[in-house]
Amino acid sequence: MKKAKFKILLTLLVLVLIGAYYYVTLPAINIHAAGFWGFLIGIVVLILIIYALRKKFHTVYEIKESKLMKSGITLILAIVIVYVIGSVLSSPIVNAKKYRNLLEIEERDFTEDIQPVNYNQIPLLDRDSAALLGNRKMGSMVDMVSQFEVSELYSQINYNGKPVRVTPLAYASTIKWFTNQSQGIPAYIMIDMATQDTSLVKLDKPIKYSEAEYLNRNIYRHLRFRYPTYIFDQLSFEIDDEGTPYWVCPVKKYEIGLFGGQTIGRVVLCNAQTGECKDYALEDCPEWIDRANPADLLIQLYNYHGTLINGYINSIFGQKGCLKSTDGYNYLAMEDDVWVYTGVTSVSGDRSNVGFVLMNQRTRETRYYKVNGAEEYSAMDSAEGQVQNLGYQATFPILLNISNEPTYFMALKDGAGLVKKYAMVNIQKYQNVAIGDTVQACEKAYIKLLSSNGITGAGSSETQKATGTIERIAQSVIDGNSHFYLVLTGKDLIFDVPVQDYLQVVALKEGDRVMIEYMEGDPVCTVLALE
Repeated sequence: MKKAKFKILLTLLVLVLIGAYYYVTLPAINIHAAGFWGFLIGIVVLILIIYALRKKFHTVYEIKESKLMKSGITLILAIVIVYVIGSVLSSPIVNAKKYRNLLEIEERDFTEDIQPVNYNQIPLLDRDSAALLGNRKMGSMVDMVSQFEVSELYSQINYNGKPVRVTPLAYASTIKWFTNQSQGIPAYIMIDMATQDTSLVKLDKPIKYSEAEYLNRNIYRHLRFRYPTYIFDQLSFEIDDEGTPYWVCPVKKYEIGLFGGQTIGRVVLCNAQTGECKDYALEDCPEWIDRANPADLLIQLYNYHGTLINGYINSIFGQKGCLKSTDGYNYLAMEDDVWVYTGVTSVSGDRSNVGFVLMNQRTRETRYYKVNGAEEYSAMDSAEGQVQNLGYQATFPILLNISNEPTYFMALKDGAGLVKKYAMVNIQKYQNVAIGDTVQACEKAYIKLLSSNGITGAGSSETQKATGTIERIAQSVIDGNSHFYLVLTGKDLIFDVPVQDYLQVVALKEGDRVMIEYMEGDPVCTVLALE
């Protein structure tokens, strides 16, 4: 009787320990998950340890002679062997062609796809600058700052046609979680990447499911109990068109063997307020979702495509025709989606690009643009060289179409991480750098630079001339610089003439006749020459 009770208690102890291990580590019950194989080994080891303690083995010989111990060790070795063989057979070493074909790439024309600059869709901040603004905003909320802090997520999304970063609040400490978890998290922070406006959005219903929770409302534990076989990739925090917070949870799909060819096959959408989950195939997920495919995964898929073009051996030794992404990426708002931008260079690292790719984070659509020019870090060095006396650092650039010229655009930050100036660098001739205190001023200086250097894009049909009599003239000061605005008789256009570039404008008056070369814009035209 005592032995029977002991066996029951021992069995219960094993089950409790296995349950505790599962509750903490949350492995997916899926043969494609590496953690699952470790979980199996852990269960076998635990059973053997408890068995050995019960039997009270005194020598190694007794352990070796035990049938259960022999079977357990054999099982562990079998699991390890299967895992190793599965890893090898799933690797690019024997599946180079399959890895290369994981991503379909379409070659496109730059000037057709990348429309001329729209200031409302240019993200002027990188993630670090956004974090500074978010922390500053949180510091001003005296009713919350003692209980909550800002999460480090800062997901970049498109919200009502604008690039924004959103991030939830989190409990400031374990004690603050204990005292506040019944009410939940009351708000999230949203930062407009174009205007730098930062707002703390208070919710009617609090966020109950997040990374900051410790028990069943922890978002990872909540998902695991709902979908025990799903292998989740990086989760992102997003909001829908009404501002409702959600967790976007990509589900990994392995297309080559046991562990190879990872893509995203499904997306689980979890309401952060209610915990309600909806499961979608990737192609069916709602259009407002922007980050179904993590940027790091897209970059990895492109690198498989670029480096394995002539097989695995060639990617290591000869490297004939091998291309790779540059060491960095940024985000571009286009077609109401978020696209990952990165340059494409040769594996030799020659500091130049042969083109660039845009990869849609929702659909995985990938477009390649053949544009030869400077690699991003060369352009960043060139921009920093223009302000070396100030010691500003350039952010990783994004790609813009300025006068049909592919152009790197980047912010210049001071030592405190604050954006002070902006720079535009011509991709093909990266010694052509324009600096401005505002984006508009930077663009005007850049267009003027292109025109003075006779670069093709600036000499396009967009450059026009107008001759006429000044009907109206007005002066304004923008960011400490004087500007004159001219309207010519019989024309509806407004011409912006910065005094620092055209000092002769101060002598003009209504009734004077002038000739203006300009780029048409909205609401005002950029002046390239004034006579």
